[in-house]
Amino acid sequence: MNTYNILTNEHTQLPEGKADFLLAASVTRTCEIEGITQAGIPGMIPLTPTLDAEYITNEKVFSLGELAETPTGVPTPALITRATHNLAAFSSIEILDLGLQTQPQNCKIYNFDITPSNSIDKGANINAQEIFAKGMEFGKKYELKGNYLILGESTPAGTTTAAASALALGYDVANDFSSSFLNVPNDIKTKTINAALSLVNEDMSNFEKLGIVSDNMLLFCAGFLVEASKRFQIVLAGGTQMAACLLIADKLREDILMRIKHDNVMLATTKWVAKDENSNIAHILEQLSYTSNAAYTTFSFANAEIEILKKYDEGEAKEGVGAGAALAYAKQNNITNEALLKQIEMQIYML
Repeated sequence: MNTYNILTNEHTQLPEGKADFLLAASVTRTCEIEGITQAGIPGMIPLTPTLDAEYITNEKVFSLGELAETPTGVPTPALITRATHNLAAFSSIEILDLGLQTQPQNCKIYNFDITPSNSIDKGANINAQEIFAKGMEFGKKYELKGNYLILGESTPAGTTTAAASALALGYDVANDFSSSFLNVPNDIKTKTINAALSLVNEDMSNFEKLGIVSDNMLLFCAGFLVEASKRFQIVLAGGTQMAACLLIADKLREDILMRIKHDNVMLATTKWVAKDENSNIAHILEQLSYTSNAAYTTFSFANAEIEILKKYDEGEAKEGVGAGAALAYAKQNNITNEALLKQIEMQIYML
């Protein structure tokens, strides 16, 4: 298990010391479009971020009798993040409620009075400037417990809203976004994104466009980065969604006359995203006005006794709930692929 820079393929690593872990949990009604995502149990997709929050905090779920999993049975990447915590504990695990349908139980939650956003094909109906400002305010206030922060996300259908957001802002990234599917449902995603983009026009401000095509997680986290990056180091834990978060923050610098302190921001994802043939996270990152610090870690389920886990190596699920940064954190703490795999399987046996 090794960590590499996405753009150079040279060895890299996370910052030194212990990390706080924040999960940005959010629901966009885009996830209710049939067939657009498999990040959760069919018919119950909006519950996925709630279950992920409960699991990484407690190693059990309360709001349902089972973990979120894909229709083919692949369990949530929350398993990877919790396994890392069990072997090399984060300083803290806390949840940002950025528009959840169901409140997680037995979790430390920050509440911002944000409701789930609408499906983008009809218009998300978000006050984007207000959500971004809430993120900035939290970035000023958040008190670090450890040495730096890992910021992960759980937002089903978030790659669709991320792609729409980047395209609405004029970035050349039409074919670059990943999916929880092995065989990406491009027709459904493209139709949804095109419907969303038809609702915006060039006369609108960036915030107006994002209020129609984006989601609360992207907007809040982009705002958070602007202020928090002045104060401490942040590892954005995720794939193409978190790359879009960087694009949003970079584009809005002219609107707010501020920008993120990018020397303090790193993106960490999984090998399954970095090497995905159906997406191109490197190309997304190359759209930024600066050279980003982005990494992936080469964990594998090849030797798993639980066969369904091997689906990750085949390209299902790929990322989420901070898995990519958790893998890099495990590597930083000298945890081997074998030890982490054993811990993940033990957790599944205990469910």
